[in-house]
Amino acid sequence: MSKAHKWLDLENRPTEQLPREQLEARIERVLTLTNIGYMATNGKNGPICSPVEFYSEELDIYVYPQPNSPKIKALQRDPRMSFAVANPMAGWASAFGIQMFGKGELLEPGTPDWEHGMTVFKYPASNWEVGRSSDTVPNGMLLRLRPDRISLTEHFLRRDGFAARQFWDRDPEQTKKRQASV
Repeated sequence: MSKAHKWLDLENRPTEQLPREQLEARIERVLTLTNIGYMATNGKNGPICSPVEFYSEELDIYVYPQPNSPKIKALQRDPRMSFAVANPMAGWASAFGIQMFGKGELLEPGTPDWEHGMTVFKYPASNWEVGRSSDTVPNGMLLRLRPDRISLTEHFLRRDGFAARQFWDRDPEQTKKRQASV
């Protein structure tokens, strides 16, 4: 047992889930701590997972993928994807991350959804990185993930009597079913 963090004891395995509003706030917090996530798709020859730059709005994420990349081709064949965001860890006490699951939507330039997404995606910084004028709006597809379900891992929750793994579903009834099966 950790003397510094007694609540990390292996016997302390709470199962209590956070109220939905608190869980959503924690998920949003994870999404603000970094802008690098790990996007996984179903490639032609198996899974593809790559680190990508992302920006979020509430629980939706936006990625500006490279044209004709294997990830784009995979999403065009099969839109199912997962997306993981993890923050630097210095032991179990600081483990804090999410996994998102859903169907990726490739937004075409000039559509209202694309226009909105480009107000979320911070392209000026990316433009600078690739030598493009920071005020030039890129004109490629934008990926949006509106997750169907999210799993949050945060061991610090155990300190307050909550499960280290929390589940969110777009449909709250699905969350209730999932919790009943755990």
